[in-house]
Amino acid sequence: MTDALDTFRSDTRAWLEANCPAEMRKPIRSEADYCWGGRNWTFQSDAQRTWLDVMAERGWTVPDWPKEYGGGGLSPAETKVLKEEMSRIGARPPLVSFGISMLGPALLKFGTEEQKTHYLGQIARGEIRWCQGYSEPGAGSDLAGLQTKAEVVSDPVGGDHWLVNGQKVWTSYADKADWIFCLTRTSSESKQGGISFLLFDMATPGVSTKPILLISGNSPFCETFFDDVKVPKAQIVGEVNKGWDVAKYLLGHEREMISGMGLGGGGSLGAATKPADPVLRADIAAFDVDALAFAAMSERFIAMWKAGEAHPASPSMMKYAGTELNKRRNELAMAAGGSDALEWDSERSKNGKAPRDWLRSKGNSIEGGTSEVQLNIVAKHILRLPGA
Repeated sequence: MTDALDTFRSDTRAWLEANCPAEMRKPIRSEADYCWGGRNWTFQSDAQRTWLDVMAERGWTVPDWPKEYGGGGLSPAETKVLKEEMSRIGARPPLVSFGISMLGPALLKFGTEEQKTHYLGQIARGEIRWCQGYSEPGAGSDLAGLQTKAEVVSDPVGGDHWLVNGQKVWTSYADKADWIFCLTRTSSESKQGGISFLLFDMATPGVSTKPILLISGNSPFCETFFDDVKVPKAQIVGEVNKGWDVAKYLLGHEREMISGMGLGGGGSLGAATKPADPVLRADIAAFDVDALAFAAMSERFIAMWKAGEAHPASPSMMKYAGTELNKRRNELAMAAGGSDALEWDSERSKNGKAPRDWLRSKGNSIEGGTSEVQLNIVAKHILRLPGA
């Protein structure tokens, strides 16, 4: 096995050196450097397009997915090697996508063969961009209290379909997404047992979005409205009224994704900032130690999660630890930058990257489930504290 993995590493290293464009080895400067794909995506450069194309052709945008669904069919050990070799040359991810990090794993587990065949290849090739329709104005932490309604309507011309009405909030990139995976209420007899998981096109008549501006001046968030939206009956994942099972599974992957913010760029904060204040230097050194510990814990968690061996509540633990670490990173970067870190609009400050990132990091402890909710889950289901 070791010899085979060594050969895989050698072949992978050679292939990446030959196929990863030089421009795609430069550090990420802003969100525009990430490739989200989708029917409305405009590539930032020929290199970005080429990098997506060659990686998708090899199945390495989703290396651990089965080959028949557009993946690379790699083992966990091979997937780890690929990530290490990409990191070695500073290769950017060829594609970032809620389809990859959230919907794809849910479809692999709960989707029909027709759904997996139809959607997963498009996701892997960057042809479809998704957003998540979960939170509502009255259903955030209490997500099961959602009220967006879907009912079956008979149409003598178009046949039976779902008719969706309601509102979602904090819908990340809804204004840029092609499709949405959406939780809807299909029965009022049971709170969690009356939820269904639907997929539909954001261009469907009756769907509208409104951006939500954040204190950082930038925001991916939107309000999303559904007014008599017709959804084909077959576009349900899992069984009717059992969408909560799909939702919980997907939330685990979302929290895994958000916890990755704790890893930052993977480098040492101390290597990038060398303040004169010895107390601040000590704080940065302590952070670097914690970041290395989190990276080791994250690697172990991901391996256990993918193998089905992780505690069901462990994504909450990782999400909390990762978001708190990311907030510390940004606090220290601001402290180390001094008054220069307060620059908001200038070429020197990269359009105020440091303060905007610092302000944006505050939302990490809200999105994907608040830190308070995550701590309650850890206390109750992992620590089993009395009264939790």
